[in-house]
Amino acid sequence: MANLTLDNVKKSFGVVEIIPGVDLEINDGEFVVFVGPSGCGKSTLLRLIAGLEEVSGGDIRIDGKSVVDTPAAERGVAMVFQSYALYPHMTVRQNLSFGLENIRMARPEIERRVNEAARLLQIEQLLERRPRQLSGGQRQRVAIGRAITRDPKIFLFDEPLSNLDAELRVLMRVEITKLHERLGNTMIYVTHDQIEAMTMADKIVVLRKGVIEQVGSPLDLYNNPRNLFVAGFIGSPRMNFIEGRLAGSAFEAPGLEKLDLPGAPADGSGPVTLGVRPEDFIVSRDGAGWPVTVSVAEQYGSSSYLHCTLGADISVLIHEQGQSTAGRGDVLHVTPREGHWHLFDAEGLTMARTRNRS
Repeated sequence: MANLTLDNVKKSFGVVEIIPGVDLEINDGEFVVFVGPSGCGKSTLLRLIAGLEEVSGGDIRIDGKSVVDTPAAERGVAMVFQSYALYPHMTVRQNLSFGLENIRMARPEIERRVNEAARLLQIEQLLERRPRQLSGGQRQRVAIGRAITRDPKIFLFDEPLSNLDAELRVLMRVEITKLHERLGNTMIYVTHDQIEAMTMADKIVVLRKGVIEQVGSPLDLYNNPRNLFVAGFIGSPRMNFIEGRLAGSAFEAPGLEKLDLPGAPADGSGPVTLGVRPEDFIVSRDGAGWPVTVSVAEQYGSSSYLHCTLGADISVLIHEQGQSTAGRGDVLHVTPREGHWHLFDAEGLTMARTRNRS
């Protein structure tokens, strides 16, 4: 287990700057998820930590010791790749032991580590099979097992579940979380899927264009996003955004009734964006609130999602618990739940935040 420090870490490929400068502290035993859209630099940052790419500037320290000049094999990290990277001609046992044999580890210790990894991941019955005889989920377990046998200080996961189907991704999310609880090692996990980030992380690092937008616990980012980008990226389905103006502490938008926002800056004025999560609209059928027209009603059994049009052309998504009776063409009325809205200024920065949910 280990602490990790990124001190103004930079990466450029030629004249193209991918990471302009990242500062980050990861504590011993944390499960940290790097999340962001494709091309935001999260996999590059992981490869810099692993030693698979050279930094263009700054420092990377593990337990206080700089590793920027340390070869990847000597950093005490192990990486699990999206593609599994298993040797197809080797058995599972051979895949698990190959890296240890290369460093001339004693055979009894190799056997102990391989058997322990197989036990942890419940793949003992697969040890004599080859990768082509395994399912996607079993291959991913073997790839994780190969990392475990190295007994690293830090585990690095680069979108390890993206090749699996939806049901298997859910199962593997749970298994990796349980593995972290059992091992207690520092783990850094890269994904573009914010659901994985929300359900697995102790701490989420949101990246955009190589810059850290916000760091915090999943619920802190969900409840208190720093800006429009984080608010729109964290949460599934995403937050609704309505553009308008702030007049005093009231929100105004074309075609909509003025909405008083207790807690908004009393002397505020100018263009703003109101953010409301789908579950934070109070739905009324008696004419109280903003009118919305239902275009599509999605029934999930235990809940319903209503795709609606607000005003002339503002698309909003509303989440109702249970099985909604609303259908296409129905007119409902909605009001943001008191204290559960967000207000962003013209630069996209948070002006007022939702209360903590209880």
